[in-house]
Amino acid sequence: MSNRFNWPVRVYYEDTDAGGIVYHARYLYFLERARTEWLRHLGFNQSQLKQQGVLFVVRDMEIKWCSSALLDQALDVSVSVRKIKKASMLMTQTITLGEIEKVRASVTVACLNSATMRPIAIPEIILSAMNRADGQGVERE
Repeated sequence: MSNRFNWPVRVYYEDTDAGGIVYHARYLYFLERARTEWLRHLGFNQSQLKQQGVLFVVRDMEIKWCSSALLDQALDVSVSVRKIKKASMLMTQTITLGEIEKVRASVTVACLNSATMRPIAIPEIILSAMNRADGQGVERE
């Protein structure tokens, strides 16, 4: 699959600790923003999805910090869907500086009904948009 989406992020002072190194929890913000922008790129606004009864929430995340990012660096955050189940997606996300990998995360995102907070099937309109963006079709389980 070649469904990789990239989102640029600049490291600001507020993202760093006293030494000018990105605070470990800030990487989660960067990853979240990239997933939000990936959905927007597909044509979906999270506020509108919520009004339609659809939420995407992180169910599980495995993260590896590879090397530190620093104040003022221009990073690239990627989203790549590896597998789709009925009510969840497994994604790989990376944060890089050029060819240098800073963070690698495996993220499972669940699709929930916004009123009941119970799992629901990922809407077909979203799956179709993912297939169009991919050009090859997204692997479904």
